[in-house]
Amino acid sequence: MHTRRKFLTNAAAVSGITFLPFKARAGNHGGDSFASATGEVLIFPKTHASFVMQTPAGTIYVDPVGGAELYADMPAPDLILITHEHGDHYDPPTLQGVVRRNTALVSNPAVFDKMSPVHQELTTAIANGGSVGAGSATIAAIPAYNTTPERLNFHPKGRDNGYVVSLDGLRIYISGDTEDIPEMRALENIDIAFVSMNLPFTMDAAAAASAVREFAPSYVYPYHYRGRENGTQDPAEFAKMLPEHVAVMFGNWYG
Repeated sequence: MHTRRKFLTNAAAVSGITFLPFKARAGNHGGDSFASATGEVLIFPKTHASFVMQTPAGTIYVDPVGGAELYADMPAPDLILITHEHGDHYDPPTLQGVVRRNTALVSNPAVFDKMSPVHQELTTAIANGGSVGAGSATIAAIPAYNTTPERLNFHPKGRDNGYVVSLDGLRIYISGDTEDIPEMRALENIDIAFVSMNLPFTMDAAAAASAVREFAPSYVYPYHYRGRENGTQDPAEFAKMLPEHVAVMFGNWYG
């Protein structure tokens, strides 16, 4: 493990205990509010696959890209999660603009190897199946990969991470770039999920909905849904394929 920050500690397996959140559309600069055990978790979609979570455990940025100015209205990050090396998830100039002296980062090993020495000093690299503590939160690395033969070169198995963040009684799943893999379908007790869907890079809305029906989070954000060559997926169509007990959150990912 690569770290020197007190914010991060070795962690055991993530607890399965969870408290279901209460959601309310917040008047907090467009964020969504979810009740946790001791306070609220505010979620702010930023762009494509980038979002910010203000939590009782600190402020968490996920795959920040788009330039530091996009995050000027947010508190500085206590923790940054990076899923993999593609430019819509890992952007060194944006990191340079948002990272502070006491910011801790978590990435997969492939991204760690690409980082500057300055950012490596702040980063804990965990591979699929690994976990790390971040203050009162726990971050578990979940596999993220392609299974369709013609897509295998985009996200090979074993390289990239999704994450399950357990904090203050909530379990939050961040898919990263992946298809509807068995490891996603096997997830349990997920309160909030972020699920990617675009072609040719990840999966279509029907595959994403099929996986979500199986692991049944309380709330799901379709994100990362713009593709190429008519590969953009419709989050409204995705929502129609889900049962009523899974609430779909429509973030403003593309302005």
